[in-house]
Amino acid sequence: MTPFVSLTERDEREMLDAIGVSSVDELFRDVPEGVRFRRELALEPALSEPEVVAHLEELAARNVRDEVSFLGAGIYDHYVPAVVDAVLQRGEFLTAYTPYQPEMSQGILQAIFEYQTAICELTGMDVSNASGYDGTTVAADACFIAKHATGRSKVVLAETVNPQVRQVVKTYAPGFGLDVVEVPHDGGTTDPERFATACRDAACAIFQQPNFFGCLEPAPDLAAAANEAEALAVAHVDPVSLGVLEAPGNYGCAIAIGEGQGAGNVQSFGGPHYGFIAAQADYTRRMPGRIVGETTDAAGKRGYVLTLQTREQHIRREKATSNITTNQTLLALAGLVHLTWLGPQGLREVGETCMALAERAKERLAVAGAELLFPDKATFKEFAVRVGRNGREAVREARERGVHPGYALGRDYEGLDDALLVAVTEKRTPADIDRLASVLAEVVA
Repeated sequence: MTPFVSLTERDEREMLDAIGVSSVDELFRDVPEGVRFRRELALEPALSEPEVVAHLEELAARNVRDEVSFLGAGIYDHYVPAVVDAVLQRGEFLTAYTPYQPEMSQGILQAIFEYQTAICELTGMDVSNASGYDGTTVAADACFIAKHATGRSKVVLAETVNPQVRQVVKTYAPGFGLDVVEVPHDGGTTDPERFATACRDAACAIFQQPNFFGCLEPAPDLAAAANEAEALAVAHVDPVSLGVLEAPGNYGCAIAIGEGQGAGNVQSFGGPHYGFIAAQADYTRRMPGRIVGETTDAAGKRGYVLTLQTREQHIRREKATSNITTNQTLLALAGLVHLTWLGPQGLREVGETCMALAERAKERLAVAGAELLFPDKATFKEFAVRVGRNGREAVREARERGVHPGYALGRDYEGLDDALLVAVTEKRTPADIDRLASVLAEVVA
């Protein structure tokens, strides 16, 4: 990487000579005098490097409170090991662009290939693509795959799917020529029979596991309902949960999608992050974005190439399945490093820890006066409670006491104005949970 060197007078003279003008003023001679800025900028005095650092730290501190957070709802405070940044900060990864020239991008291409492999192993699928999405957009991509694969235009969404995901699908639907049908939840989960009825003549049916309420859906039954109707079963999954929950490819899903943030990415005030999409082999050529393949060159050496590229800038637009040209490879690489660091056993232990801490939180909040919204449902790391008052007000007052108690479900679900969605990751301690219970007892009293 070339370091930054400030412009010298000699540099300026050489550039002016090259373009045939004698001064900077002559360069802008066609700009009318009346619109020229002829005074010094009203800037504060220059600061030294230590002063700049101190000033920026002060500004950054305004974004951070000494607060214990139980906020989840799609973005989670999981531990990110130091090895992730150690790898990402390497110049060949940090400054890399989209790998259009494979002969110059073997390292990046191999990283993407390994990432694809990890996602396939995690989801039980045959093929995954290079990340260029977030956890909401991949749902719309899955719908487009399904439309082309089945020739149908109806899309079924369980109401327990993340509201932002559902909204993105609805936003894309007119452009894709899709009709969206939502299936209401039944006590916190989706009824397979109602789901099956909605799946008739559908291109795909999307459910979330664990769902937005944190409850475990009857996922195999929902996938079977979609398959019976010859619709593609699509599972929106949390990668961290797959250490303890069954992979969607193993219970009949055609496509697995999800937000990868919890594996390897910090919350970053909501983004950027990476989404993932994986599918069974039958849908390989319909996958959006890029798929990296492993091959050998003329000398027999292993190499990596962009095997399939279905974006409009590579093929005729009417045949493209994606118009996304961004590349979230750096963030996806963080996911790969994190998953590799954990390994199957480590991922399982993280999941088990989340579940155990969430159960403790349920018990402590019950004592504090919060009532489980769906007491008969199994959960993973999130659960919903009623707090006996407006959820947004409870959040505001709890935050004044240094605790963010969760997500106010009344923002998205009618009749749940007094409910909070509480997320408990492996970073929360028993002492943190006790503090949450104490603060909620105060604000709901």
